[in-house]
Amino acid sequence: MNNKELLSSSYDFHLPSKLIATHPASPRDSAKLLVYNRTTNTITHANFYDLENFIPQNCALIFNDTKVIKARLFGQKSSGGKIELLINRALNAYDVSVYIRGKVKKETSLFFDENISAKVLELKEDGSRVVNFYAKDKKLRFEELLPTLEKIGHVPLPPYIQREDNKEDENEYQSVFAMKEGAVAAPTASLHFTPQQHERICKHFPHAYITLHVGSGTFKPVEAQTITDHPMHSEYYDISEKAKQLLDSNIPLLSIGTTSTRTIEFYVRNPHATKGEANLFLHPHNKPLRVNHLLTNFHLPKSTLLMLVASFIGVDKAQELYKEAIKNEYRFYSYGDAMLIL
Repeated sequence: MNNKELLSSSYDFHLPSKLIATHPASPRDSAKLLVYNRTTNTITHANFYDLENFIPQNCALIFNDTKVIKARLFGQKSSGGKIELLINRALNAYDVSVYIRGKVKKETSLFFDENISAKVLELKEDGSRVVNFYAKDKKLRFEELLPTLEKIGHVPLPPYIQREDNKEDENEYQSVFAMKEGAVAAPTASLHFTPQQHERICKHFPHAYITLHVGSGTFKPVEAQTITDHPMHSEYYDISEKAKQLLDSNIPLLSIGTTSTRTIEFYVRNPHATKGEANLFLHPHNKPLRVNHLLTNFHLPKSTLLMLVASFIGVDKAQELYKEAIKNEYRFYSYGDAMLIL
């Protein structure tokens, strides 16, 4: 182990802005796929539609079936001032953590279409706000709000995409197996599967679904000089009975995405908790105990997601693979290309 692996500066890199994907690959499985085999220390350049050719035979796949909600709302204060609100996560049945662009105080009311309003309860030090939502005068449970979000909300595209969401994003920023509403960011490795490829793979390999509702904390860069000082965000997870059986078995696992990986690894460290809050931070000094193989996208500099990748292969190898991807003009981030670590 070396201390370099604990410095956030070790996870920095320069990415030409032209390599930030602002639109998805079409079709989904035409994205590039960089395959790194740790046993042979070899890199193969392929396409996502080749994925089946690389999955080890005796392997089970774990998918995240969370569904992205239309978490971005535009509205106004009673004064008429415009505001933008981004839902981060439900804290309980009624209290919702949000980010608000525009100045608000405690007790401020915000007004949206369809007679929806929100009242600010708390201003948190991390910049988030806690609100309750109302339909006219009735306080809403979070799940009661979801159908109206579908009508009035916008797809919460990550900030680096730097464009407004459109109709295409409603389908494309969602995996084809998304089932359970609650995420405000997509589990991006999942976005590459077409319905046909997903079905084909599921016929050939044991598989199961977990749910991790991805919060906007997933984009938060590590600002602490020492990565272990970073306050890791927490997200709601739920592990299905079928997934629990696979996790409790000895079969090698291919985790589809960093979100599935964090959930599996949190469960392995807390084996009686099949649902709850996961806040596990994987990095080279806290390596995976159960996941054998990882499918993932290419992540932001100094992000906990890049540190998770380094927990599998070390920081030097992660930097080497990212340089290789940049040299070969892979597309980065949420709508970008994929990497398979074997």
